[in-house]
Amino acid sequence: METEPIKVLLVDDHTVARNGVRLMLSSASEIRVVGEAGTASDALQLAREQTFDVALVDVALPGKNGLELLKSLRVAQPKLSVLILSTYSEEIYALRALKLGAAGYLTKDSPTATLIAAVRKAATGGKYVSPSLAEKFVGMISGQSAASHEALSNRELEVLKLLARGESLIRIGEMLHLSPKTVTTYRTRILEKMGLASNAELTRYAVENGLLA
Repeated sequence: METEPIKVLLVDDHTVARNGVRLMLSSASEIRVVGEAGTASDALQLAREQTFDVALVDVALPGKNGLELLKSLRVAQPKLSVLILSTYSEEIYALRALKLGAAGYLTKDSPTATLIAAVRKAATGGKYVSPSLAEKFVGMISGQSAASHEALSNRELEVLKLLARGESLIRIGEMLHLSPKTVTTYRTRILEKMGLASNAELTRYAVENGLLA
């Protein structure tokens, strides 16, 4: 008796990236990409019209980012397993994604076998955790200190990365649809939470921890 295929939704604003992931998944006969979207709004529309087993979502989407989309998709389809696929290293977003209910986090340089294994595990209701991330969890449980940026909210992390890239408060406000005063408040909060004193220290921290991918 033929088993039901694993229906996948791909969400990435780069067509080339979607083509690459689709090609990788095509080597597994039971996995089928049945929906593709380049924006969060298009992905949500598809989720309201079709049923998927697994969604592969990029973090860096125009408008609503991948973590925000993750929350919305879980509301639209509670049984949908969402895997975050990103160019950013695990240290930046993996724990946040898992806390929000993601079924796993993969970087875009993951080999085909890893991607397929993650999709299969997510489709059965499991969670994919890489060996390096599992080691990080063990460290947290054993009391090792977490990186300072993990104490930041998602929006604070966005502001940190933009400050570290040298963007002005006004420009950051325009990019995130915030007033310069609000951005200043975020900056102050970030410095306090991380125990840093200046933008230069923020930039150094961001570089040393791979936040400027």
